[in-house]
Amino acid sequence: MFKVLRLAIKNLLRYKRRTLLTGLLIVVGVVAVIVFSGLSGSFKQAIVGQITDSVLSHLQVHRKGYLASIDNLPLDRMMPPKAFEKLETILSGAEGIAAYSPRIKFGAMLSNYTQTTNVRLNGIDPAKEQKTVPLLASRVKDAAHDDVLLKPGEVLLPEILAKGMDLKTGDTVVLVANNKEGSVNGMTFKVAGIVESLMGPGGRDGYLHIDDSVALLRMETPEISEVAIRVKNFGNLKTVAGKLNDLVAPLTNKQGGPMFEVHTWEQLTPFYNIIRMIDVMTLGIRIILIAVVLISVLNVMMMSVYERVREIGTLAAMGTRPGRIMALFVAEGICLGLAGAIIGSLIGAGILWIMNLTGVDVAFGSNNQIFTLSPTIAPAEVALTCIIVLGVSILASLQPAAKAAGLEPVEALRHV
Repeated sequence: MFKVLRLAIKNLLRYKRRTLLTGLLIVVGVVAVIVFSGLSGSFKQAIVGQITDSVLSHLQVHRKGYLASIDNLPLDRMMPPKAFEKLETILSGAEGIAAYSPRIKFGAMLSNYTQTTNVRLNGIDPAKEQKTVPLLASRVKDAAHDDVLLKPGEVLLPEILAKGMDLKTGDTVVLVANNKEGSVNGMTFKVAGIVESLMGPGGRDGYLHIDDSVALLRMETPEISEVAIRVKNFGNLKTVAGKLNDLVAPLTNKQGGPMFEVHTWEQLTPFYNIIRMIDVMTLGIRIILIAVVLISVLNVMMMSVYERVREIGTLAAMGTRPGRIMALFVAEGICLGLAGAIIGSLIGAGILWIMNLTGVDVAFGSNNQIFTLSPTIAPAEVALTCIIVLGVSILASLQPAAKAAGLEPVEALRHV
């Protein structure tokens, strides 16, 4: 085996320029795949992190049918108090759940005494919300408090509304809302901070204390719109969601149907389609790499067979078995692909290491939100790329190798 590999390397070095150009082409393809995979993976993590850790959380539980009309923030599809108590008991003992936060979502009118506009609001328990979506605090500008998101009597306003109404931290505003019976109520609040805009659902929502939401909506007992849930291990998200769904399934409504629905973040945001598109683009880059390696190695091997017909005939006439001749050409393809994969992997990993040190700023979304990426790639991804290159190199070598092994010695020796 080692003799065959040694001969293969010698044969490749006989045509240094052609071997070098083909090898460089493979190296460039491998570098492109590794760098793109590192950047796209980092970008995907940044988007998912912003969506889940500052707005949606990993999972959400709603009353059955609430999500279908969530754009209208219906107050008549809230969780009944007793059902929510049972849900809390389940969440407190469920395996894999790190934190949860109940929310009351509703629409209201916001006034600064000179202008009035609509606003979407989330009534939250500040301590629970901070544990469930830890990046929310990083989006609050000019925060009134360092240790808590907000206190009773305060509101966090979305940036776009604050700019439009010239509001800042410390200003007093009025919130007017209708409860589910149609009764109107208004309360004054102090602005405790401005929430930076974020792409996707929830990016323009305001926040107030859950007790203030109950008072503003004149609820006799709190009725919850949704429960946001953070899991301990994001990689086990689907497993935790499945187990939680089984736990809440026995809870039924008066009609005997399921009381609750469990949704992952993927089901709650249209940006999941962007994540899928990134995966498709990564697959497309890998397919391009396969095509580059296939055509490059196939071209080199075909030329090598054509130029060495008489040499192959001499080997066959001396009694070299066809399998041995075939192995020699396959070994050349393996050496070419392996060298290109290793060198390309090292260069690609080096480029990602430099990018990771310097950081890569990317503007995304209508608000040109800046993400600072620290691209890395898992060793398994690098290994997969090398295996693909090596496998395609072997595949590309088989046909020319079979052609060489099938040459008749007499005909080959006549070749000019």
